[in-house]
Amino acid sequence: MALGGACAVAADSPQWWTLAPAAVVSLALQVGVNYANDYSDGVRGTDADRVGPLRLVGSGIFPARTVRRAAFLSLVVAGIAGLVLAAATTWWLLVVGAAAMLAAWFYTGGPRPYGYAGWGEVFVFVFFGVVATTGTEYVVAGTVSATGALASVAAGAFACALLVVNNLRDIPGDTEAGKRTLAVRMGDTATRRFFAMLVVLAAAAVSASAVTSDVWALLGLVGISATRPALRALAAGARGRDLVVVLGAVGRAQLVLGITYAGGIVLALS
Repeated sequence: MALGGACAVAADSPQWWTLAPAAVVSLALQVGVNYANDYSDGVRGTDADRVGPLRLVGSGIFPARTVRRAAFLSLVVAGIAGLVLAAATTWWLLVVGAAAMLAAWFYTGGPRPYGYAGWGEVFVFVFFGVVATTGTEYVVAGTVSATGALASVAAGAFACALLVVNNLRDIPGDTEAGKRTLAVRMGDTATRRFFAMLVVLAAAAVSASAVTSDVWALLGLVGISATRPALRALAAGARGRDLVVVLGAVGRAQLVLGITYAGGIVLALS
């Protein structure tokens, strides 16, 4: 979201107030998909032997119906904020919002969850990368620039990289539970290479955006370099609980990318 706002600084008449409801949509969708994932995996028994952060349903801390209610409430909040944005900009945003909400639920919910078939990375790349970044730029600036499109690729690659590490850690348990994530389908070695490819993709997008804007955009490469600890750990064969540490490293790198790349884009377009 920060990247999308940064890409809008050169707009003739930016509507900066739309950043507030856009932030609500982004946060509520993130919370909603996490609760939905916790609920669906919990009732399916996928989290029965989990390595990593505690799950609410799988651990028995909260009943499944409470977590399901929290997921629906989060998605409703996202929907209300989305209505505000659609009313202020264009009503076709409702279609995008509805697609995001359905994708959040059916990631691991419903009779045939696509996250169990290896399509989770596509959802994360599209909705937490491309849609979140270009959508934010659109509601503020009324258009989507080439720089915004490239920034959305970098954001999507990093969001996808987080999921890749998460699914790499869960390969043994997911295989036993019949959850055919992309990591399960690709295998351990190929998944580690895929993570490196995502980092390269993000670096390429950041570099290309320096052409569509200015050299200041290359500050985003600071965020790319912050993935070095994660890359080293994966190359060294980190497994199990060690991958929880890698997840934290990738999360911190994502934060660094957001700050440095957004700042670089603002300087490039100002």
